[in-house]
Amino acid sequence: MKTVAVNTGRSYEIYIEHNILDRAGAYIRPLTKAMRAAVVSDTNVAPIYAERVIKSLQAAGFETSLFVFEAGEGSKRLSTIEKMYAHFFEHNITRTDIGIALGGGVTGDMTGFACASYLRGIDFVQIPTSLLAQVDSSVGGKTGVDLAVGKNLVGAFWQPRLVLIDPETLHTLPSMFFTDGLGEVIKYGCIRSRSLFERLENENARDFIDDIIFECVSIKRDVVENDERDTGERAILNFGHTFGHALEKLGNYTSLTHGEAVSAGAAILTRIAESRGLTEPGTSERLDKLLTKYALPTKADYPLKEIVAATRGDKKSTGKSVSFVFLKNIGECFIQKIDTSDFAGFFGIDNG
Repeated sequence: MKTVAVNTGRSYEIYIEHNILDRAGAYIRPLTKAMRAAVVSDTNVAPIYAERVIKSLQAAGFETSLFVFEAGEGSKRLSTIEKMYAHFFEHNITRTDIGIALGGGVTGDMTGFACASYLRGIDFVQIPTSLLAQVDSSVGGKTGVDLAVGKNLVGAFWQPRLVLIDPETLHTLPSMFFTDGLGEVIKYGCIRSRSLFERLENENARDFIDDIIFECVSIKRDVVENDERDTGERAILNFGHTFGHALEKLGNYTSLTHGEAVSAGAAILTRIAESRGLTEPGTSERLDKLLTKYALPTKADYPLKEIVAATRGDKKSTGKSVSFVFLKNIGECFIQKIDTSDFAGFFGIDNG
């Protein structure tokens, strides 16, 4: 087992262990006096893993219930959260009880937000089953839902009590969603780990997936500990995301997965930054080659003008400027705010 300790306002551990699902209850029980555990999952994950987790929780003395929502980003709405609240109420979840997020990023984001806001806050545990959630979204305490006008615009910072990562769940993950998670993995190599980037170039990611998960969550841990509330350094984790979220919005959250959108956004922005002398020459070509190796997109089906315009609704926007994360080179990045009035000149587009 690999362990990563996260020392934020409320500290917690991340355990990375094969078949940890069967021991989830034993790891959770010492952390809480909860009598009841509400497991939240989606229609893809619940049929495969919910029974194992529930059996483990019951063996540890928890009364359990299961809330299942329709899988997909389209469910990441306040309407689903309201149904989750109703489930909590119907199953007598109190302030001392606990929620369990069993699934990918959508499940973790929504469960965390529901737990942060129900009865003004109940504990929850992350059990991420997708690569994207294991390397990124399950760690750091960002929770929330989408609005029609933009992604993740409603949410809360709510740290989990524990994160249990079982790499075995990746064996049942459809290949497109494994690829989706690699978009975030490559992001970490770009912003903080040249060595990870090089291993991804020279090896097959599936052959060292445990190392990938450990390194990515360790990088995120370091960043989150320095900036838990996302007021400074944590913004580097948004490399590729500002354009990526714009692409997701333009595609009505159906044409691209999150990892695909982030990959395309990172590639497009890096080409622009390199052309402006902000990024070391050759970086964009190297990034494009790695993304292509793992079947991730490097371009988008929308004109740059439309992508840039869509960034105005990004949560990193101040109204007058938008923060972008650029690479100096592989493994090193920086944040730069660009005034919306300067978009036309910076991006070389007609802003009229």
